[in-house]
Amino acid sequence: MAFIPQTLLLGHHGTEGALRAEELSFQVAVPGQSRVLHLLVVPDFWAGMQGDDWLNNASTRDVFARYVEGMLEKDAAQQVAALEARCAERGLAYGSLVKFGDPTQCLVEAAAAHSVSAVVIGPPRPKGVPGFRSGVDLAALVRAARVPVIIASRG
Repeated sequence: MAFIPQTLLLGHHGTEGALRAEELSFQVAVPGQSRVLHLLVVPDFWAGMQGDDWLNNASTRDVFARYVEGMLEKDAAQQVAALEARCAERGLAYGSLVKFGDPTQCLVEAAAAHSVSAVVIGPPRPKGVPGFRSGVDLAALVRAARVPVIIASRG
């Protein structure tokens, strides 16, 4: 008997690794039967982004903070809309969660709260590849998750 996932929790934030996880989800999911629950985590390191080193008053810092929040919201909305469209093309139900915090903890909490069949994430970013280092603690995720964790290969 084949494994038919009801809901796959896909950690996806638009990186190359996340796109690999997306493709893996599409391979595992069954059109008309599976749902992709997209978790986009805004890493908590953004909370401290105030530009204190170059912004010299509270008013300017507030304007900058609103700008950063707006950019993060816009990026998240674009990621959600794009993945929702790709799921629809493949006959997969779609849901989304946008969370702020530690990526590992957000994955664990979302998996527990939403009764998922498996968690799908991308491979760790190789050293030397540019990007934010807000990755998932794989050992902690595997220990805490109560469902299989599927990690896409680098290719």
